[in-house]
Amino acid sequence: MNTSEDPVTLDFFFPLQSRAANEPLFPNLRAFECRHAIPASVPLLPSFLSHRTTDIHIGFDTDSPTVMVASMVARLPMLCPDLEYITLKYLRRDPVITEAVSDMALACNRGVLQWFCVDSPLTEEAREVVFQLPNLINLWAVIRGPTLLPSVALPNLVSIDLEYDDRLDWLQGFRGGMLERLETVYFTSISQQIGDFLQEFKSVALTTSIPATLSEFRFQTLQSWNPSYHSLLPFTQLKTLLIEFSCDNHCSSTLDGNILIDLVRAMPKLEILELGGAPCRTRGGATIKGLIALARGCRHLSKLRIHFQTASLVEVAIGVEVPAISNGETVVRWQDCALTDLEVGEIPIPEDTVDMVTMTLLQIFPRLLNINFVERKWESAMKTIRAAKRISTFVQHTSKGHLLHPYYQAP
Repeated sequence: MNTSEDPVTLDFFFPLQSRAANEPLFPNLRAFECRHAIPASVPLLPSFLSHRTTDIHIGFDTDSPTVMVASMVARLPMLCPDLEYITLKYLRRDPVITEAVSDMALACNRGVLQWFCVDSPLTEEAREVVFQLPNLINLWAVIRGPTLLPSVALPNLVSIDLEYDDRLDWLQGFRGGMLERLETVYFTSISQQIGDFLQEFKSVALTTSIPATLSEFRFQTLQSWNPSYHSLLPFTQLKTLLIEFSCDNHCSSTLDGNILIDLVRAMPKLEILELGGAPCRTRGGATIKGLIALARGCRHLSKLRIHFQTASLVEVAIGVEVPAISNGETVVRWQDCALTDLEVGEIPIPEDTVDMVTMTLLQIFPRLLNINFVERKWESAMKTIRAAKRISTFVQHTSKGHLLHPYYQAP
């Protein structure tokens, strides 16, 4: 349901609501989703809910009156006493909303609640409850100002998404916490000062079982940042590592080949690696040695976004010797490297070297299909890749006894 896109919806449901009086419109409805509730529709939403509803997903319009939204949110546990999944998005940051959301959390059936994703801060009393829910699987929480969390005890938690805007005192709540099943963490910082977040997170995580279970780590900030990637080396089970920060005005990406090689050795299961924002025009970044290490050490890697130096790829193309990574080899077998998507942003390519850069990349990442670019010279690289793929497909078919081009069929 999306009341912002269907003008008939409200005209249709007002008479239905009057006919239903205090009874729900759909007494057997299990799951209710409204992605964009415009202000006029908010009073109608409770009419869709019943005692059988266990799954609620509502995205509010930020223009909705605060008191109206708060009143509706606070009533949810009464309307749906056995809620298992709660997602409330785009809530206004207002003390009235915070109070209503916290009252809702305190009134929910704590024994059945598995999914609590609410875009609002909580009171201290509500945090005490939410961060110790025994069956919670997914948590999305907002932390505002200097905040201390209770000792976290979420033995069934699989995924957590936290947004914060101040110091890192709240991280101490995770020290020694019960988090035996945690697989995914996603942190969003809107603070002006990031500090050494990765080191702080590591020091807390090492007191828990997180390093043995964590498969996805995401951190996002709009600030310029120079992260210490070595703090991530204990998380050897990672399949997704995404750290995003701004390159505006001054590129803070100091990624070099040695750091990249250390990450590869520590995280051989990586499937997605994105470090920094969309690559900018800086001349720094990883060299071909780091790219080869990725191809050889992370064979399941399918998506990559890092700053790298195209000049080092040209040196290989013109015969400059490159230090071997393993067993004297610098070219990876086709079947050993899974990378298909490479984001290059504004990474510059020296004049008249597009073909050399492209063919060297194809040697390192033979399955490469897509390049996400801003710098227009990479458009020529994409054309070269498509041509190389057509030739490769033709050769493979003819080598198996097919005389016709694979795109042609015999009549």
